[in-house]
Amino acid sequence: MNADLAAALQAVRPQLRRAFGFGMVAALLGLTPSWYMLEVYDRVVNSRSHTTLLMLTVAVVLLYLLMEVLEWVRAGILVAAGQAFEQKLLPRIFQAAFEAGRGKAGAGSSVAMNDLRTVRELFHSPVVTATLDAPMALVALALIYAIHPLLAGVALGCAAAQVAVTLLNERATREPMNKANAGAMGAQLFSDRLLANAHFIHAMAMTSAALRRWSSRRREAIDLQLQASREAGTWQAWSKLLQNLVNSALLGLSCWLLFDNSLNGGGGMLVVSGILGGKVLTPLVQVVGQWQTVSSGREAWTRLNRLLQDQAAAAPAMPLPAPKGRLVVDRLVVTAPGSSLQLLKGISFTLAPGDVLAVVGPSAAGKTTLSRALLGLAPAASGSVRLDGVSVQTWNPAELGPHLGYLPQGVELIDGTLAENIARFGAVDLERVRAVSEAVGLDEIVAALPAGHDTRVGAGSTAISGGQRQRVALARALYGDPALVVLDEPNASLDEAGDQALGEAIRAASARGCTLVIMTHRASVLAVANRMLVISEGEQRAFGPRDEVMAALQKAQAPMRPEPVPSAPAAAQAV
Repeated sequence: MNADLAAALQAVRPQLRRAFGFGMVAALLGLTPSWYMLEVYDRVVNSRSHTTLLMLTVAVVLLYLLMEVLEWVRAGILVAAGQAFEQKLLPRIFQAAFEAGRGKAGAGSSVAMNDLRTVRELFHSPVVTATLDAPMALVALALIYAIHPLLAGVALGCAAAQVAVTLLNERATREPMNKANAGAMGAQLFSDRLLANAHFIHAMAMTSAALRRWSSRRREAIDLQLQASREAGTWQAWSKLLQNLVNSALLGLSCWLLFDNSLNGGGGMLVVSGILGGKVLTPLVQVVGQWQTVSSGREAWTRLNRLLQDQAAAAPAMPLPAPKGRLVVDRLVVTAPGSSLQLLKGISFTLAPGDVLAVVGPSAAGKTTLSRALLGLAPAASGSVRLDGVSVQTWNPAELGPHLGYLPQGVELIDGTLAENIARFGAVDLERVRAVSEAVGLDEIVAALPAGHDTRVGAGSTAISGGQRQRVALARALYGDPALVVLDEPNASLDEAGDQALGEAIRAASARGCTLVIMTHRASVLAVANRMLVISEGEQRAFGPRDEVMAALQKAQAPMRPEPVPSAPAAAQAV
């Protein structure tokens, strides 16, 4: 078991022990009907005393009330234990899921959070209460033994048969339930992706096709769930049959023993032995009846354990000085996740603080992969990316992050205000927010908004356009004067004014010593770069001062074209 899971479980053990104690007292009070029946047969029937009957009835009612109060308290303790377990693990699970999502182009998943919720709900499920009540089965078995050892042998045999049913149920339903859960999860994720892209699905009349595809996946998941339910239903029927048989078997055997005057306690034990026999099997019957909960909880626990083991918590490291922006990429190789396919093949270059590197190349050349690798988001299979001599893979992200800026191709704003998004959801310094907004040409746009920097933005927000969202993301990347800024197609959605503001912002950042790496196809960005890297099919074709690289590209293209060599901006546009 992962240490984080073990620690969280250890933290709630006192609550589980209290729940066990309350449950044991409540379970003992569950013997009240048997005691009441014996007292009525022994005292009331023989004495014919109305007063005795009344007092016994009042006592029984009070015991019932006490039992229900104890059950209510136990349920509250188990709910609190589940919540405490979740709160203990929540930061660690979120961090691990976030780290795991970094290797998938930022595609985080809600699976881990759903698994944590499943485990939390397991704490107050009938499965856990039945498990806590299991020791009461031993008490009931001991009482049956006191009535007659032969009765205890029969009850123990039926309990063994019930255990066998439980194990066979596990063997028969585990695979179908796992497939059903995986199918349901896959159908839900597919549905989420469809809803996230509803705009273009509707625009291009893909709704019917998308519905058919989703319905097919959903139908497969339902079929798997039906198969698992049929298997589970079969074993639940066997489990209930055993529970009914033990009552009748103990009643019949008690009667036979009574004929031989071997039944301790007399005729009243005929019914009591059957009641106690049912209590021996009740916890096992409840577990079998809730086996889908058991299966779901076990799978959720296994996935959480695997996630935490794969994403081990980073050991505390010595704080490092703030980086100045010297970037060294040495023979960098990056492979596709879960594959040996190389996306980058031996990229090497060095940048000094204040350098502006334009990375150019055709589509699928590896530019986006390189942008992610420079920030430590795409792990290196070999080689290294070092910022001021320290690998970005080993640098504490919480320590390094404020010194990095990143503008990905797909601009995403988080639900919150413009100011919060620009300030990266830290403490909002309005002066710095306004300054960086002005640097990227966002100030006039913000001034036109009724709420200004307090305007709510995020998924589905229509307060600002796509180009304006890109400017907000650019402001976020430059906020805090980071030492290294990576921009992936930063002007993809910008108009001419936005393009000009971008160039001015890049020049200003470079002037204060920020190192910038820009993935681009546009000549306007090349104009502000002093270094240029050409990559194709993941391989480095050229690197050096911009004018030298462009001259080399012109020279390489000259034999292929009879017309005069174009100017530098034209050559850049061709690239």
